Amino acid sequence: MIYKVFYQESKERSPRRELTHALYLEVDAASELEGRIIARQLVEDNTSYNIEFIELLSDNHLEYEKTHADYKLTEF
Repeated sequence: MIYKVFYQESKERSPRRELTHALYLEVDAASELEGRIIARQLVEDNTSYNIEFIELLSDNHLEYEKTHADYKLTEF
């Protein structure tokens, strides 16, 4: 499963939509909820980012992201 994680680079400032970034994680999980938990833990353990939202990408959404966004899987 591929998850898109929306985040702010710093926990020190109030979140602003203009400063939101995204990264993509491949997570092996039994359910969507378990995948979100694993994705959050990976980001929290390896960065100081302020996580805003974690979204599971459907096949169609993933294909769109690959062609229209700065798509690159992040590995920790």
